[in-house]
Formats: sequence, C-alpha cells, structure tokens
Amino acid sequence: MKKILSLVLALCLALCMLSFVSAEEEVPTVKIITLGNGQPENYEAWITKLNEYVVEKIGAKLEVECIGWGDWGSRRSVIINTNEAYDVIFGDSGNLRQDVAVGAYLDITDLLAENAPGLVDLIPGGYWDACRVNGRIYGVPTYKDSSITQYFVWDVEVLKELGLEEEAANCHTIEDATPILQKIKDAKGEASFPVTKDGVSQIPFIFDAFGAGLRGIGVRYNDKDAKVVKIFEEEDIMEQLKEVRGWYESGIINADAPNLAEGPTYKACFLAQGWSLAAKTVWGPNMGKELVAYTFGPTILSNDSVLGSVNFVSVNSKHPDKALAYLNLINTDSKVRDAFYYGLEGENFTYTENGRVHKNADKGWGLAGYTQATFFNVTPTDDVEFNQWDEVHELNDAAEPSVLLGFAFDSSKVDDQIANCKTIWDRYHPELLTGSVDPETAVAAMYAEMEAEGLSDIIAEAQAQIDAFLGK
Repeated sequence: MKKILSLVLALCLALCMLSFVSAEEEVPTVKIITLGNGQPENYEAWITKLNEYVVEKIGAKLEVECIGWGDWGSRRSVIINTNEAYDVIFGDSGNLRQDVAVGAYLDITDLLAENAPGLVDLIPGGYWDACRVNGRIYGVPTYKDSSITQYFVWDVEVLKELGLEEEAANCHTIEDATPILQKIKDAKGEASFPVTKDGVSQIPFIFDAFGAGLRGIGVRYNDKDAKVVKIFEEEDIMEQLKEVRGWYESGIINADAPNLAEGPTYKACFLAQGWSLAAKTVWGPNMGKELVAYTFGPTILSNDSVLGSVNFVSVNSKHPDKALAYLNLINTDSKVRDAFYYGLEGENFTYTENGRVHKNADKGWGLAGYTQATFFNVTPTDDVEFNQWDEVHELNDAAEPSVLLGFAFDSSKVDDQIANCKTIWDRYHPELLTGSVDPETAVAAMYAEMEAEGLSDIIAEAQAQIDAFLGK
C-alpha cells in the first residue's frame, strides 16, 4: 500500500512539475532592439528583475538588444533586410517609409485601441498622423521633446576661463559661433567643435522633409506656399555650409570627422536637440562637466520632429498584442520607464524617501533614453529641485507648427527614386556636413547625381500631394 501511495505522490509531483515547466514555456518573449552604448554589463541582473514585474503586468517577458552607436546603421539595416527576428525596433524618419515599402512593419492602426489604450490617450492625434503611410499607422511615436529646439551647448569652465560667457549667451547662429570657437581652439590647441561623420546635421532642421526619408529636399517649416526645394541650394543653408567649411579648414572641426563613427566624450561646444535644462540633467552629467545651453533657431513641431523617435512592431512578430502591450506599459508605468531610462534599481539608481531618483555616478547606464518611450513619466532625479519635463511640455506647447504637420506623403510611385537618391545622400553628407569639401562644388555634384536618378520625379510627386493636402 505504501508503495502505491509513493508512486501516486511521485506521479502527482511529476505532473505538477510538468505543468510548471509548461506554464513557464507559455510566457511569450517580446524582443526589443534599441540603441545606446551597447549591451549593459549588468544586463542579466537588470532584465531578470524587470521581467519579474513585466510578466505580472502584461503576461510576457522582455529581451533587449542594445546596439552601439557606431554599429547602429549597418546592424539595423541587416536586421530589416534579412527579416531577423524581433518584435519591437527603434527607428526614425529615415526608416518609416522605406521600411514600410519592403514590408518590415506591422500595420497597427486597428490594434491600438484594444492592445494599447494608454498610448491612444497619451499621444496627441497629430503625432499619430506623422506615423501614417497611405493612411495607416505603422509606428508608435515617442511623446517627449517632440518639437525641435536646437541648442549650442558650452563648457562653462572654458567660457569663464577665456571670458566668453557673454558672447556665448548671445550666440544663436553658426556665424555667431565662429569667433568664439576659434578663440577656444586657439587657446586649447584642439578642435573646439568635434563632430563625427554626421557633421553639423542640425543645419537643415528648419525644413520639413515630410517623411520621405531623403534629407536633400524639403519644405521650409513656415513657407505658406509649401514649396518643395533642394535644401542645400537655399541661400541661407549654403552660407552656413560655407561657414562650417571654414571651421574645418581652421581646425575648429577635427580632421578625421568625415570617417569618424563615434566622437569623443568631451566637447567644448556642440549642437544638440533638446531643452535648456538638459545641460544640467543630461548633457552635463554625461560629460562630467558643468554645461550651459542657448538656442539655435526656432522651436518647431513637424512630422520630422515627431518621427525623431519611433518604435515599430515587426510584421513577423509572433506576439504583436504583447509587443503593443509592452509599448503601452513603458509609456504609462513609471517603474518600467525608470528601469529603461536609469538602469537597475539598487545598482544604477535608488529611489529616495520623497520619491525622486538618486543616480549612482559610478554606475553609468548606456541605453539611450530618447529611443524608449515618453519622457513625461520618467521620475525626476534628486540632484535638481526642478522638473525638467515641465520645460519640455512648455516647448511642445509653444512650438511653431510646420505648414505640413499631419501631411502623410505617399511615396509608392517614387520609392525606387528615393532609395537611389538616399544612397547618393549617404555618400555625400559625411563630407558636406563636416566641412571637409567645398560646399558649392559638392552640392552641385550631389544634386546632379540625384537628378540622374529621378530627383525631379520625387519633387513633382511630393509637390502635387502637398498642394492637394493644402487645398490648392
């Protein structure tokens, strides 16, 4: 009898174990591919702790691959073009239409209300419109500093040392910056405005590229006629390119810039999109310096600014409902948002008694915060008395809308031409935007090559659609 009871108990235990294993296997995994400094050293501990909470919330666990800045473009291209398995991937305006054209992303239009109601409530309607292709939504825009404000960011110590504080405070253009940067370069004996191969990419930001994914053409944000132009032929843009050419020739920009994938951590001055308080909360801490930021140009809300950070669900995702549930969670749950933004609680950061975040300075975190989700549910840090996200909200509210806000370009008739012209842009822009070539010569040559690949067709198609959008 005892043997029979023992066998029955053993059988029951085995069945329980099988049920447990089966239940574990049934928990789906959402794979996220994002951008930053590469996979964090404490990734395993971080993801294990995070998943304890996430599984409870959405019935799925997460797997995160963080690709380094220098490898991002090439690695991402391989992922998309080889149909590598993932559920959610970060992207921007350069990815949306070209990747939709190759069938990479899932149409989430009819899935949002059921699987991500928090996202629908959080993100304004016009932002969703920027993510549409042929009327359908293919991405989740990151509701953050979704308007564009560019800043000159300066090392306060250097400004004080050289007596340049007042000049920097009044510097709002490329031309204004030249004498200041030259004085710093001469005093320090090194490039005062070091850049990578992306160069001074902020120069054309006042043009709305209407999501075509081709930086060479656009509509000036406040042009009521909404004329599609070749951006780098515009007089004010050409003048800035010439000024940057002077920076390169005088050593203000580093000589290796056109071939540099990742730049130095320290920069006496740089241009960046953000908000002024980011000098104290983001840029300064990242550099280990006291920094100050002053505006470069107007604050604009455009399709491009909205598409500066988007997360896409793979068309091949086995669990699109869970992928959207994850995006809903990270945008509405501060615990998950803080984990992605700050790292492992107890190691990278801790919560203070008054509900702020204390960052452990010797435990840096490498995932790029702007790629992940809204900023407006990130817990403020304890080293400042203000809430920097209030300023971001104010900038969004005060932004001048582009004349094309909400316009969705249907590129289907010119996809091949866009792809060919984009290849030409990718080849020219590292030299053009770093100042390592004569801009007049380079711009003329670049557009001549683009014309041979159908640039006029792209412009004509875009203009016709824009005119229809504006009721002309």
